[in-house]
Amino acid sequence: MDSSVALGRLELARPLMTRGSCLPEGGQSAHLNGCVPLSHQVAGHKYGVDKVGILQHPDGTVLKQLQPPPRGPREMQFYSMVCAEDHCDPCLVDLKTHLPKYYGMWSSPDAPTDLYLKLEDVTRRFQKPCIMDVKIGQKSYDPFASQEKREQQIRKYPLMEEIGFLVLGMRVYKVGSDSYDTYDQHYGRGLVKDTIKEGLSKFFYNGDILRKDAITASILKVQKVLQWFEGQSRFSFYASSLLFVYEGVCTPNHVSQTLRENPIAPEACEQNNNINQSLSTMYSLHKKGCGRSHYQAKQDNGVWSSSQQPNGNHSLARLEEDRKESKSEAGQETVSDVEVKMIDFAHVFTSDVPDQGYIYGLKNLLKVLHQILEE
Repeated sequence: MDSSVALGRLELARPLMTRGSCLPEGGQSAHLNGCVPLSHQVAGHKYGVDKVGILQHPDGTVLKQLQPPPRGPREMQFYSMVCAEDHCDPCLVDLKTHLPKYYGMWSSPDAPTDLYLKLEDVTRRFQKPCIMDVKIGQKSYDPFASQEKREQQIRKYPLMEEIGFLVLGMRVYKVGSDSYDTYDQHYGRGLVKDTIKEGLSKFFYNGDILRKDAITASILKVQKVLQWFEGQSRFSFYASSLLFVYEGVCTPNHVSQTLRENPIAPEACEQNNNINQSLSTMYSLHKKGCGRSHYQAKQDNGVWSSSQQPNGNHSLARLEEDRKESKSEAGQETVSDVEVKMIDFAHVFTSDVPDQGYIYGLKNLLKVLHQILEE
């Protein structure tokens, strides 16, 4: 399936949905029927603070509220396309490995027009997850942003173009006090070229040692993301992030074993389509049809089809399988195991050239990680 054609016909892809029973009804009433604000969120829109936010579902998944069009529908469509189970596109199959698992759309009978992306919580299998959100790229605004929006984003972090990434937030486990240190977006925006290495190294310092095992594993994961970007010229990503997670509980044996098994050489890391109108159309279709219990995907001469099931039921079976996989992995994993996942796709557009801004950011991030590792 041609991804550019698929993204150009977004109004045809109307995902199936299920109803939940735990959607908070605005304000601070976030504990209704089991859904609560995501406690370990380090960046992004927060429920009860912003107009949209992120919740934790009782089944352990994450509910990311759909943003207003065109951003929310665009992100939903991106997940739907990449995570469709019936495609064999090698580029998308490879990309899917770098994303959290996607379980479709979710809404509540109490507020059926409020739509959520239902996603894997990649921190779930960790005992003491250390989490960092890093925005990647030289620009945090997309090509269709207004001049006002561009100036606003540049003011937030004037060094984005030079550094290529921005630390949006961190949560670091300190073994001595059995507590977490947190760093917000203001901390990341305060990092300049001369302090970025020291600032980033705080994520890997547990109050006792520098977790070089976690740095090594992170480098390996980021290199795989870089390989995908260097091999594709179909998408451009703006204001997208990498989510880093590693286990805060460690033992010296695991650390030394990881460094022995994964030596890293520094040299190893060496016109978009404006789809706003069709996304807005699709979003309005969601709003109009939300009284029905399910949405049926339409098909346009084989160009686009969706076999995705409603979020919740789509995958009670898949959720259980994923839990078994995670449990099995957890039984075999070393504490140096790291997750690095791409997140935030409200500003992804089709392209016919490599995404040099994202590639630049990844290479610069790898360079800094190598510098920290070599200390």
